[in-house]
Amino acid sequence: MKKIKILDSQQIDQKLNRMAYQIYESNFKEKELFIVGIEGNGYKLAQRIVAILETISKMKIKIGKIKLDKEKPWLKEPSIDFTEKDFENKSIILVDDVLNSGKTLMYAVKLFLNKPVKQLNTLILVDRSHTRFPVKADFVGLSLSTTLQERIDTDFSKKGKEAVYLV
Repeated sequence: MKKIKILDSQQIDQKLNRMAYQIYESNFKEKELFIVGIEGNGYKLAQRIVAILETISKMKIKIGKIKLDKEKPWLKEPSIDFTEKDFENKSIILVDDVLNSGKTLMYAVKLFLNKPVKQLNTLILVDRSHTRFPVKADFVGLSLSTTLQERIDTDFSKKGKEAVYLV
């Protein structure tokens, strides 16, 4: 199986910095922002976005994590490490690493439906443009057209050696 590196650590940093500035630009009037990462690489990216936002803005930023079955999210209710009070009447940024079919993002967004949120946006590092669900990424690091047989792997296991691969 051939792996092609499409983003190295420096390129990932550049994309995250750009998206953090876009988030700030879109939310500069907010006093507080809630960043929620999908467990795994989505949460790792959320932590990095929070760190960047804290250096470029004075707004208060909270972080949360959603845990769900990415293969069969309908079988079990997602678990969260926050309460409704944490995001009530706040702007929320939902973060994941790759947007494939949109299934994971759709089930994560479901947690905020019928709740009093001010605004909900999504941030994705790599958008494959193969969505089967009516979700889109508001902040995108890289849009990449792939075949249905190809997949995107993200590796955030070693600091400074992060990478995104086309497999």
